[in-house]
Amino acid sequence: MDIDPTLPWGLAIDYAGRATLTESGHTVYVNVSDTSLSSVIGPDSISGTYSPVNITAQFTETGAGGAVLRGTGRITIMPVGADPVVPDPTAVGQAVAAALTDFAANAAAYVALCARWQQDDGNGDGTTPDPDPDPQPDPETDAEPVPETESTPQTGSAGTETGTGPDTTV
Repeated sequence: MDIDPTLPWGLAIDYAGRATLTESGHTVYVNVSDTSLSSVIGPDSISGTYSPVNITAQFTETGAGGAVLRGTGRITIMPVGADPVVPDPTAVGQAVAAALTDFAANAAAYVALCARWQQDDGNGDGTTPDPDPDPQPDPETDAEPVPETESTPQTGSAGTETGTGPDTTV
């Protein structure tokens, strides 16, 4: 990034405190603004101090399918005593460096998120691989099936035997 030491903030800004620059292949938008709610730059009527100045740098990169990654950096310069903030030509470079660091962190987080959600195998639940529909039995939790035994004749209420075998009553 080319910082011009002859300019108060290190780069040419417009009347609204905006500038555009290119860094590491990104078009970065810079904004220099005070934090007051007033359009008049002057000391606060209650505290008697000037407002801090924020230098923000932001850029976005878009990809296929509407994917968007952002990088944002902000540096705040506080006034000293009752004096207004003095322009710092290194502040823009610090804000841009913070935006590039933020972008790299967001890209790494996006890669980690995408690694968790791989290509779906077709059932639409978003997971790969799908849970095994026929898991192996667990010997500790799955009990052995009870083998079927031949039914034995039982005595009925009238003293007669009931069962599945041939009729043996006399």
